[in-house]
Amino acid sequence: QVRLVESGGGLVQPGGSLRLSCVASGFFFSSYVMNWYRQARGKERELVARIGSGIYYTDAVKGRFTISRDNAKNTVYLQMNNLKPEDTAVYYCNRLPPTNWGQGTQVTVSS
Repeated sequence: QVRLVESGGGLVQPGGSLRLSCVASGFFFSSYVMNWYRQARGKERELVARIGSGIYYTDAVKGRFTISRDNAKNTVYLQMNNLKPEDTAVYYCNRLPPTNWGQGTQVTVSS
């Protein structure tokens, strides 16, 4: 059974940092491109970062977020620095093509 479990979210002040983790199971992790998405309240889910043969970031997070993966641990990470209030959202990971969604992890950036 495919499973994705996100963690590492929380409440942080503007300018702060968080490191999100996503542990995957039920598929051959190292063979898949992995994505981080986020969904703010009242908005559609959007792609934030992707890691495969290359790395992609949406413009809003370039220079602040870093995606990485550890295939031995079936885990993809998202290091988020210099967080802004507009980064507030539920963050999800998924593979490409997508499979079942996890529960996500809430990131709230507020003073």
